[in-house]
Amino acid sequence: MPEAHRKVGFAVLLMLGATLCFAALDATSKHLSKTYPIPMMVWGRYTFHCLMMLIFLAPSMRLQLVATTRPVAQIVRALMLTGTTGFSMAGFSMMPLAESTAFLFVTPLVVVILSHYLLKESITGAHWIAVLAGFFGALLIARPGGALNMQGIIWMSLAAACYAIYQIQTRQLSPTENTVTMLFYTALVGTVSMTLAAPLYWGGPTPDWIDAALIASLGIYGGTGHLMLTRAFRYAAASFLSPFLYGQLVWAMLLGWMFYEHLPDLLSVAGMAVIVGSSVSIALMERFRQTRMR
Repeated sequence: MPEAHRKVGFAVLLMLGATLCFAALDATSKHLSKTYPIPMMVWGRYTFHCLMMLIFLAPSMRLQLVATTRPVAQIVRALMLTGTTGFSMAGFSMMPLAESTAFLFVTPLVVVILSHYLLKESITGAHWIAVLAGFFGALLIARPGGALNMQGIIWMSLAAACYAIYQIQTRQLSPTENTVTMLFYTALVGTVSMTLAAPLYWGGPTPDWIDAALIASLGIYGGTGHLMLTRAFRYAAASFLSPFLYGQLVWAMLLGWMFYEHLPDLLSVAGMAVIVGSSVSIALMERFRQTRMR
């Protein structure tokens, strides 16, 4: 097998592994939310992620790990991801894994709209059709009588909004900032902000060693997933790999079925398919536009 094909295959495996980590993080937080406050889990997710990076990357990268020309933008971007984590965990605590994961995947559609107004990127009629179709898919999932309740929908909508702003800022920072440094700032800012806020939420039962390990696993899943994601993009183009991000939906359905005995109904599955199709079509349009510009 040619070396290039091996690299692409390895990139796909890394991508699928990353999406499994993210789905496992969501499933674990859903379990823990029955006992512990959401902010405590957000703290665990970022603190242990930060420790992983300090242990494995700080000895070799040293000050490069925090070197940036735009510290304020890095901090704001990291706070948006922290908000995404907290709001989505709140949503997962109230709704099935697959449907709420799919609802979060309307983010690329929001990014298209924000890119037009904030980054002055052009949007074609095909883009608007894909965006409207994606939101229609979200309505199929959030329909009256479906598996989602209104409070959960609000939490996931806030998560999607924060995640869209995070992605816009990622676009703005990526041309000049180191990817690993950006990843470290998300872990560091999440850790510091949630530690400072600890007096506001810390309380409830003291975790036993099993629950303490599960809280720590949130950071391990998040850190490992993002590191695998970053490494995958070294071996294959983002336009090729992006559709594999939706493997998280498959993992979410499997984990929801295995641990929570829930499978989406047909209308929800149809809504998921529409959201995925809309987002993938937007990614393909962007790839085609970039090819024409070369």
